Amino acid sequence: MDHDVTAASHSPSPFKVHTFGCKVNTYDSGLIEKNILKSKPAAEVTSSIHVLNTCAVTAEATKEAVRTIRRLKSKDPLCTVVVTGCAAQVDTGAFENLPGADLVVANSHKMQIPEILEDFFKGKIKNKVFKSNIFRKDDLEAGGGLETSHTRSFLKIQDGCNSFCTFCVIPFARGKSRSLSIFDLVNRVNELHRKGFQEVVLTGVHIGDYEDDSQETKKYLEDLVETLLLRTKMPRFRLTSLEPIELTGRLLDLYADPRMCPHFHMSIQSANTEVLKNMKRKYTQAEVEDAFSRIHQRLPKAFVGLDVIAGFPTETHEQFEDTYLSLARTPWTRLHVFPYSERPGTKAILFSEAVPWEERLRRASRLRELSSHRVAERAKEQLGTTKEIILLKNSKNRIQGLSRDFWNVQIEGELSEAQLQSQHEIKVFISSVDVQSQLSKEIILKGSSVSAVEVFA
Repeated sequence: MDHDVTAASHSPSPFKVHTFGCKVNTYDSGLIEKNILKSKPAAEVTSSIHVLNTCAVTAEATKEAVRTIRRLKSKDPLCTVVVTGCAAQVDTGAFENLPGADLVVANSHKMQIPEILEDFFKGKIKNKVFKSNIFRKDDLEAGGGLETSHTRSFLKIQDGCNSFCTFCVIPFARGKSRSLSIFDLVNRVNELHRKGFQEVVLTGVHIGDYEDDSQETKKYLEDLVETLLLRTKMPRFRLTSLEPIELTGRLLDLYADPRMCPHFHMSIQSANTEVLKNMKRKYTQAEVEDAFSRIHQRLPKAFVGLDVIAGFPTETHEQFEDTYLSLARTPWTRLHVFPYSERPGTKAILFSEAVPWEERLRRASRLRELSSHRVAERAKEQLGTTKEIILLKNSKNRIQGLSRDFWNVQIEGELSEAQLQSQHEIKVFISSVDVQSQLSKEIILKGSSVSAVEVFA
């Protein structure tokens, strides 16, 4: 789904970057925007430009991009549409023959978009597809990930994946795992802090694979986090998805530092050992439950989100029930549930024991119901607490921020102009909970401002 659109109407040729999918794409979109703004488009360009930074995690994600292209061209037939991202890399054919897609720039060429656009408008482009072998790509782009709120930044520390899980096409879209050096990342975080950012989200396709081999001794994710805490003054750090076995004791120890946001996103996909084996995941049900237990023991109030696939091929009724019961008895906060979707290019699509679509939806519904009850319970536990938030949205009807433990907080009443302009945290007393839908897809905590908090000012 197109969940983040960055507009840059002040450029010589108005453009928008439409972001689909994960936080890594959000990072890349920020860099695409910056690169286009720095470039000098051909003077004769008068039409608007739409850059679609696509997702390919499911076949539906590619279809959503196709629908968006048709909608854009319907509204503005003269606009220029550039398709980039993961779907452009692995589903190139879906766009190559689509009349509305003017340029198809795969991940292998994503950062060349300004130059490609320049040649396109000068009439130098003969073929509309730009793509090469992603596994030969060794570089990681630096400098993207800025949110329009100007308080948070996504920082890509790693790209690519070496796991080749049977349901996932992302290694073919992103290439082999590769990481930025700790030295470069420390410098980047310090630069972001000087610009006023108050939170950095360390993101990547598989951050548990982070390795810095630029030094005599190879360094890993724990070394990166520890160094960032020691050598920067960024007030808040947050990690994206981890697998259960990647939550080491040393990494968990680093959460003793209050700058580490007590928020975990665990990519478990299933809690049944046999299904995990068929998915080619490298952990068992016992290791999933152990990770939840260790988080709860050390940080009982942490927000723990989980990714779960319902109806994976070979998943029997009994195996699904095993996952359901495991999740019902373990501590976490919210599930992100996905009914299994066949994805061309993956091994799982060849499995003969497919679960009927109706049954996948039924299983997904049960998990979502479990999640809705759990997150509502956890939200009620926040009543009467005081949270430190950074502002994300500022409109006439809603002033909203994000707490360290990943709750959306809406401020009731007015804030002073100094608070609205401040890039520092604001303390908010939580007085009510607003459930936005029956299944608690969005829960917003509401409260009144206590004071502004200056952290490492």
